[in-house]
Amino acid sequence: MIVIVDTGPLVALIDPDTTEHPWMRDQARALPRPLLTSEPVLTEAAFLLTRDGFEADELFALAEAGVIEIGIEFNQECSPLRSLMRKYRGVPMSLADATLVRLSELHRECIVLTLDADFRIYRRNRNQPIPLLMPEK
Repeated sequence: MIVIVDTGPLVALIDPDTTEHPWMRDQARALPRPLLTSEPVLTEAAFLLTRDGFEADELFALAEAGVIEIGIEFNQECSPLRSLMRKYRGVPMSLADATLVRLSELHRECIVLTLDADFRIYRRNRNQPIPLLMPEK
């Protein structure tokens, strides 16, 4: 199974002050690697970590250790990403979210690791719910 990781879980993995840190630490130990993500997700995570006083360097360390890997090329997926963002403009959908929805379309046997409830709204392949892994609230 392919695991696709969103911004929130990456931040929670690095920032021990987040509520989700213990849950995400356990997930990171148990899930198969690499976790697929996108450059917009890493950009968001780096911004949030830096804003909260953490070094974004930890994201580079995760990539170098093979924990995370970029799974999508913007130039190759531009048209489907644009369509997704148009479809969900009322949510609104970020580019980071669009890349993860698209990754879920490209990898049939996947699960999206997220803290973002908008993923319950999004659909892959027009009408299919996206398999999600989220902490219980």
